[in-house]
Amino acid sequence: MAITAGIDCGTQSTKVLCYDSQTKEVLIVTTSSHQLISKEDGTREQKASWFIDAIKDCFNQIPIEIKEKIEAIGVSGQQHGFVALDKDGEPLHNVKLWCDTSTANYCDQLTKKLGGDKKVFSLISNQILPGYTASKVLYLKENHKSEYDKLAHILLPHDYINYYLTGEYVMEEGDASGTAFFDVKNRRFCDEVLMAIDEERDLKETLPRLVKSTDVIGKIRKEVADELKINKDAIVSPGGGDNMMGAIGAGCTSDGDLVMSLGTSGTLFGYSEKLIADSKNRLAAFISSSGGYLPLLCTMNCTVATEQLRELLQLGVKELDEIANQSKPGANGIIFLPYFNGERTPNYPKAEAVIAGMNTTNTNRSNIARASLESAIYSMQVGLEAFKEQGFKPSKIILIGGGAKSKVWAQIVSDMFKLKVMTPKISETAALGGALQSLATLEKKTVKEITDIHTQFNEDRIFTPNEDNYKLYEAGYEKYRKYDSSLSKLFK
Repeated sequence: MAITAGIDCGTQSTKVLCYDSQTKEVLIVTTSSHQLISKEDGTREQKASWFIDAIKDCFNQIPIEIKEKIEAIGVSGQQHGFVALDKDGEPLHNVKLWCDTSTANYCDQLTKKLGGDKKVFSLISNQILPGYTASKVLYLKENHKSEYDKLAHILLPHDYINYYLTGEYVMEEGDASGTAFFDVKNRRFCDEVLMAIDEERDLKETLPRLVKSTDVIGKIRKEVADELKINKDAIVSPGGGDNMMGAIGAGCTSDGDLVMSLGTSGTLFGYSEKLIADSKNRLAAFISSSGGYLPLLCTMNCTVATEQLRELLQLGVKELDEIANQSKPGANGIIFLPYFNGERTPNYPKAEAVIAGMNTTNTNRSNIARASLESAIYSMQVGLEAFKEQGFKPSKIILIGGGAKSKVWAQIVSDMFKLKVMTPKISETAALGGALQSLATLEKKTVKEITDIHTQFNEDRIFTPNEDNYKLYEAGYEKYRKYDSSLSKLFK
């Protein structure tokens, strides 16, 4: 029997999941919340020490008889955040997060310096966006010179946790692919982008060594093992970004596997053996943490729309589902453009939400409720189109996130995408992904070999598409696109 642990350091909280590989059961999941520093200029930051405090809190909640048997640990972390360390490994500045938009002007500056969008795409297979890490490094250089001058190590959040656990400075290729200074095609750091950030300094000297997804990066440090009261011989696998680890935990490790996450943001990502790079900038070209690639679409408004409507109508989650189910597919012509937070895909930074298509016969709670559910999926249709244009052939959709609990929403996804929809038995997919990746490292197997054995789906929550509903959604999507196109000039 092997017990492995997955640490998932997200934006709102850190979770630790302990997994028994013999019984294929989760033994325990513990949680510790994070604070968030927010400012009106788009700043979203956290202190690196908060991550470690949360990990300690989570392990303190785990019974000693489980902790002592942990043989391997894998870390999942929120992507793109910039952890700046000095030569002694001490944090120099707050961690700028993936959701920080205060560095948008530095993205424009870097893109212009490198020769424009097409040139940037040729270098890194992506664009330089505010969410990514590159502009955050330039921000530190331009605004906090004394701290920047002491910069010795550039890490991502999950790298910093790996450093805490092992004392090793490493970066896994999957998480590295979301920095905007990584050449995804050739799997190496991009000299040109690093030079654009700082022409006078070789920033490669501050970057950690790159590791593959199943390398052993080290054993847990004795002092950490003693403090957390876990097995002192436990090994640590490379871990990865939360999307990459979520893919592993959801069993998305074969060509054609497609995962849709219905959370605050909506994400659609799939496993591919070959690089998928979208020159239209709809899909991010990421590397998976299981050997291949993980092209990804991210929208900023998913459960945001349903939560706003629930609050307006004063409904519970189940009540919203029940009311939405009283309407028919297509919401009797009502269209919801769910841009409460602006939008990144498409790039509508100034967008606002719109309810359209209302008349005297269809304006009621059930139609508007259903439109809010459908709109989040319409917005991800752009991603499905991009996947198919790149030759990706989806075989099924694995549905995760808070919205996956809704049977109404799951059926909408199946009907709209004309694909079978499945939901994993273990909902904490990012933490489970860390545990399974570390199990693969421990047993010297590929990640796919492990997920083929350990991924479990809910047999009573498999949804198949209805052809008649699919046709209604085709018409609904065309209407959605017309409203979106007509109003787009107001959103830019």
